[in-house]
Amino acid sequence: MLPGPGGVLRMLVHTLRDGELVRAVATSLYRLFVGYAISAGAGITLGVMLARMAWLRAAVGPMVVGLQALPSICWLPLALLWFGLSEKAILFVVVMGSLLSITIATEGAVRSVPTLYIRAARTMGSRRLRLYTRVILPAALPGIVTGLKLGWTFAWRSLMAGELLYVAGGLGQLLTLGRELGDMARVMSVMVVIVVLGLGFERLLFGSVEKRVRERWGYAQAEAA
Repeated sequence: MLPGPGGVLRMLVHTLRDGELVRAVATSLYRLFVGYAISAGAGITLGVMLARMAWLRAAVGPMVVGLQALPSICWLPLALLWFGLSEKAILFVVVMGSLLSITIATEGAVRSVPTLYIRAARTMGSRRLRLYTRVILPAALPGIVTGLKLGWTFAWRSLMAGELLYVAGGLGQLLTLGRELGDMARVMSVMVVIVVLGLGFERLLFGSVEKRVRERWGYAQAEAA
């Protein structure tokens, strides 16, 4: 029921040699990148709109917060009814799993921008798009990056949940296959790959970006002091 490290390692080597693991990782990462890109673009846009438009925040804000509490796997039945057994259903689950967290984080970051910055920028002639691109978004960037990091985590979890219930390639299919065959070494090896990929992206991608942003905005020096 609980294979040793040797059995897990042998299974990893076996799935790497026959290309099964490589194909599964490529399929899952493709879905993850596409779904996350949609979530990031839509989430940042919606978050900025909620922060800057009081009427929209009053109408949509409570719904966004409420839906965020809904587990991402709950979107799968709706996705299957709308899109059928297709890639669109998986992408929909990934988007809904990460979109709301990015939206909420972006809204909070934009609303935390000091009003003095905005007034000063308007006094110096910044209006509309220039005000957002030169003042509001740069000032809110540390909070937005944190939201993007959380959104990536939620997107990864949503993808695995969707692939487990809807077998269509990817790492989720390998987990399902291991469960059906009673092959715990296969299950544990895929779990190891999922953890390594998650840590790798968190440290190499978001870790470096977050570090640069904090250094650029002076947070690192303040913490060191």
